[in-house]
Amino acid sequence: MMNLDENSYKTSDLTLAATLSLHFPIVLIDKSSSRKVFFVFYRSPELDQYIERFWRSEITIEPQVFANQVKSLKTRIYSEE
Repeated sequence: MMNLDENSYKTSDLTLAATLSLHFPIVLIDKSSSRKVFFVFYRSPELDQYIERFWRSEITIEPQVFANQVKSLKTRIYSEE
């Protein structure tokens, strides 16, 4: 298994995580912090490019697809142990 520290991307931004998870699998949902939940993805050049496109507002997502993905992530946050 890959070392998650060196080969992962971690974010607590729900909108970024929802957007990324439409195209990249979530490896782990880290709830070890009492204040934040982190979504962990395997890092790749494609992921890094997608993150840059997200921050430049270059990604278009159908609103219902995005809303459903956010709901899905919230369900995972509150249901996974």
